Amino acid sequence: MAIFMDMEKSLIVISVFFFAAFVKGITGLGFSTICLPFLAMTLGIKETLPLLIVPSLLSNILVMVDAGHFRSTLARFWPLFVSALPGIPVGLALLAWIEPRIAGAALGFVLIAFCAFSLARPEMKLPANLERPLGPPVGIVTGVINGLTGVQVIPVLPYLLSLPLSPNHLIQAINCWATLSGAIMAIGLAKLGPMTWDRFLMSAIGLVPVYAGVKLGNRARRWLPPETFGKAVLLLLALMGATLIDRLL
Repeated sequence: MAIFMDMEKSLIVISVFFFAAFVKGITGLGFSTICLPFLAMTLGIKETLPLLIVPSLLSNILVMVDAGHFRSTLARFWPLFVSALPGIPVGLALLAWIEPRIAGAALGFVLIAFCAFSLARPEMKLPANLERPLGPPVGIVTGVINGLTGVQVIPVLPYLLSLPLSPNHLIQAINCWATLSGAIMAIGLAKLGPMTWDRFLMSAIGLVPVYAGVKLGNRARRWLPPETFGKAVLLLLALMGATLIDRLL
């Protein structure tokens, strides 16, 4: 049965989209990163990834327009962005080849690593002479992890945080990366089969709860402490990552 005609699955997807957007509105945490474990545990990772394409791309583009510094960011980080081109197809090929439970466990490990990094917030400073040489390897590795698990921020987020970037430059760089990788993921998923019309429609329908969730989250930020709430969500994501690993073991 097509997923957008399956009422139970549709309600799960819409609820998760709303919750992830609500959390993003409060804390700024990535929409896809929050959605992934909830939907992967219910639908499977291969079925989940196509559902995240449309809302993720739209939210990234909106942030890019608002952040500014697009040309300077593109000029500085184009080797990092271009390196996604081979990395993501390799990750998608691995996703199509390996057993779903192994892919879910890989997602679990990446989620735990992301949560540990976000909670620890280590002080890092990359020497200026290493920025360019490390860009392509970081991009390739992030692309492979992105294609395999759907997570777009490891290790590219620690790499960007270790550079002397203003907040708007950092936001622009992350969203340029996420937009490019999302577009490549959409093409790859369509080629491999998981991106079907019914999943695309479900993804597009999800824009409504995403918009409502972000708006409500922005308002809730006034009475919910973002840092405390964000830590609670990260701990929940880490727990779900451990559950995905446990399913394999």
